[in-house]
Amino acid sequence: MNQDILIKNSTIVNEGKIVVADLLISNGRIDQIGSIDVGPNYKIIDGTGKYLFPGIIDGQVHFREPGLTHKGDLYTESKSAVAGGVTSFIDMPNTVPNILTVKSLKEKFKIASKKSLANYSFFLGVNGDNIDEIIKLDTGPFIGISDDGLYFTKKGNLLADSPEKMEKLFANCKSIIAIHSEKEEIIEANEQAFKKTYGEDIPAKFHPIIRSTEGCYEATKRAIAIAEKHNTRLHILHLSTEAETHLFKNNIPLNEKKITTEVSVHHLWFSDNDYDRLGMLIKWNPAIKTNKDKQGLFQALLDDRIDIITTDHAPHTLEEKERPYFQSMSGAPMVQHTLNCMLEFYKQDLISLEKIVEKMCHNPAILYRITDRGFIREGYFADLTLVDLDSKWTVAKDNLFYKCGWSPLEGTTFQTEIKQTFVNGNLVYDDGIFFEEEKGKEIEFDNGNQ
Repeated sequence: MNQDILIKNSTIVNEGKIVVADLLISNGRIDQIGSIDVGPNYKIIDGTGKYLFPGIIDGQVHFREPGLTHKGDLYTESKSAVAGGVTSFIDMPNTVPNILTVKSLKEKFKIASKKSLANYSFFLGVNGDNIDEIIKLDTGPFIGISDDGLYFTKKGNLLADSPEKMEKLFANCKSIIAIHSEKEEIIEANEQAFKKTYGEDIPAKFHPIIRSTEGCYEATKRAIAIAEKHNTRLHILHLSTEAETHLFKNNIPLNEKKITTEVSVHHLWFSDNDYDRLGMLIKWNPAIKTNKDKQGLFQALLDDRIDIITTDHAPHTLEEKERPYFQSMSGAPMVQHTLNCMLEFYKQDLISLEKIVEKMCHNPAILYRITDRGFIREGYFADLTLVDLDSKWTVAKDNLFYKCGWSPLEGTTFQTEIKQTFVNGNLVYDDGIFFEEEKGKEIEFDNGNQ
């Protein structure tokens, strides 16, 4: 199953250090790091001049299976992920049906075991209808529970909008709870105000005013207060405002934090200046906001108030995106290009390679207590990506792997290119070619020490 692979002379970025070394993969794991002699049956990969990172762990994706597979599925979107250096992902519950039961969760794992090229785990969904059932469960077997995306099903499913539901859940659930943090009441009032002027066809540039800073900040502040009261492990998804960053701490190690957060790469890459050019294509919830917000998020990432980087990869068809404001679906595909985006910031001297690896590889493993992944260490799974930091290419429809067939980054020229991606020691992606015989594994984690 696993061939011994020797990566020679790559520049390894790991745990705050950058060193040139060889790395031997054997039986799916990292066997040795250092100066390694070539064995008789080794597959040799020349890493000279290339940078070797741990595989990215993407803590928030929407791969659309089951039920929404016209947009994407666990095969197509995991294929896009490995092409972008992502070797593990955690998928959200807003599929059809919503993943609200242990039975439906197990079925999703079964599908992934047959289709996913990357390692996988899944949040169990929580909403207003199943909260009592969730509270009764032993949540130890779940990597986390989340309400993200479930507000699309009906109003009232956002935990952040219901202090009573948060009180009940936070007091009784010991697994990590990952929430979408906006106040529907504020959003709805803004929607009605703009509807009076523009009817159904509100211009995209007003999206960050409708889904405002106030709507995000007030929800996050209240959720954190309730979580602190109950000593809950609370994770705020896709932070989008500079104001919210001041609600999070950087004075304790991540493995001791109970309140954590993330930034999705589109909130670092785009700003409200891009709505005139891209319109509904960059309509996300929470909304992409101002350049000040973008800079504030970046600063909080650098000083460790923000713990991890995710994609919030959310494919929709172009037809679904290009509808008028209230019908246009929120979200866009990003998982193939997240590492490229962050490396572009490195090229602009805005962030170090070590910090990128910390936020995209190490910290997701720490936050979700993932076993033997996220680091380049002997004995760990050989989840790796080899990158050329001096290879220009331009995003175009013919080099996208998303099932939806488009990207808000089309026309963007990157200066870096993912060359190889290894999942569990298997070379799955090699400079545009995929090897799909071996599928990813279910992510193991340790929730025992709450």
